[in-house]
Amino acid sequence: MHNLAIALSRSGDVVTGSDDEIVEPSKGRLQREGLLPEKMGWDSARVTNNLDAVIVGMHARSDNPELAHARELGLRIYSYPEYVYERTKDKTRIVIGGSHGKTTITSMILHVLNVTGIQHDYLVGAQLEGYDCMVGFSSDSKIAVIEGDEYLSSPEDRRPKFHLYRPHIALISGIAWDHINVFPTFENYAEQFGIFIDLIEPNGALIYFNGDETLSGLAKTRGKQIEKLPYDAHPAKVKNGVTYLQTDEGKEIAISVFGQHNLQNLNGARLVLKRAGVNDEQFYHAIPSFRGASRRLELLGEKKNRSIFRDFAHSPSKLKATVAAVKEQFPERRLIACMELHTFSSLTAAFLNEYAGCMDQADIALVYFNPHTIAHKRLDPISEEQVKKAFAREDLQVYTASSAIIAAIRKFDLGNSSLLLMSSGNFDGVDLPAFAKDLLKN
Repeated sequence: MHNLAIALSRSGDVVTGSDDEIVEPSKGRLQREGLLPEKMGWDSARVTNNLDAVIVGMHARSDNPELAHARELGLRIYSYPEYVYERTKDKTRIVIGGSHGKTTITSMILHVLNVTGIQHDYLVGAQLEGYDCMVGFSSDSKIAVIEGDEYLSSPEDRRPKFHLYRPHIALISGIAWDHINVFPTFENYAEQFGIFIDLIEPNGALIYFNGDETLSGLAKTRGKQIEKLPYDAHPAKVKNGVTYLQTDEGKEIAISVFGQHNLQNLNGARLVLKRAGVNDEQFYHAIPSFRGASRRLELLGEKKNRSIFRDFAHSPSKLKATVAAVKEQFPERRLIACMELHTFSSLTAAFLNEYAGCMDQADIALVYFNPHTIAHKRLDPISEEQVKKAFAREDLQVYTASSAIIAAIRKFDLGNSSLLLMSSGNFDGVDLPAFAKDLLKN
């Protein structure tokens, strides 16, 4: 929401906003743009007839006094994705969906568009190098690139966000059950992607990962009057810890990202861009300088034969893919993989068994969870033994104190090792870049 506010202000709109709490980095960014509310909390007097639109985020409940007053005044009320559609309805919309990889794919597409000088609107869910705002609108652009989240649009609009964007070009990277507090069964979750396919504009295109059985089934049976383009991982080879793309012309192109999952992401991005008018020559010229999205297999530091990475991995499928990627890239090194159970799904006892085998390729595996986080989310308690059994790994080290897992990591000799730190959080307040720097001092 704060990125949207900044983008609208920069494009010439007069923007005001409210919240009962604003924390960093949102607070500092809004303050720098002159958009931070003078006081926190809700005040219906702020909502007046001179507003063209009211945009509701997930934090505002249906009984919010400002929202109630907006209804009384008959103002046009949008959810976040509704407004993004309204703003881009006259443009070619490219929407990237999937349970994993969508931020990376969106980032790759934006990077190539920037290198080739093609103007575009954008919405992406992670901080990217070279961007100080993750939403952007331009009156001159003809295309909009949108990361399509499957979570709910607003407290009152229970539709997934990506159902509201109506893409001309859509990509789905894969389907792996997530957000179980909203989608209680895998079948219910997968159906949201089927609906998304049905909502692609006529004569549009669906680009989808061919290695996902559920997704391939939906691609065959859903969506009418659209082109369907399956993709697999881009051909590549690894030499001395560097991944090289192998092109149809016999060229080898060194890239900075690695792993089968990223090679799938890259090939999907290539097909999206080709459909949008960017040819392969332009793509291969631009992609070597792509360094990755923040917290997506991000290199925090390296020294001699030691590397430390962090990743946003939290779902079972992403966790497994991330561990496999690092092991494949550095097969001769010992892999120490550390993961924090942090999201609602990952801390739910009924979902834990989905993690079976996810860290099997790691030589040493550690998992951390905070019992206080579980209590805060009002979930049933889980035990260290439950976690060990769920991951189906007898030697799994399980910790319930952040200080304990950090102390355990410090004891490892990182010589000839890769250390992988995975979480959608930060291990309860650990400055991971500073931690990595400290580990590599010796």
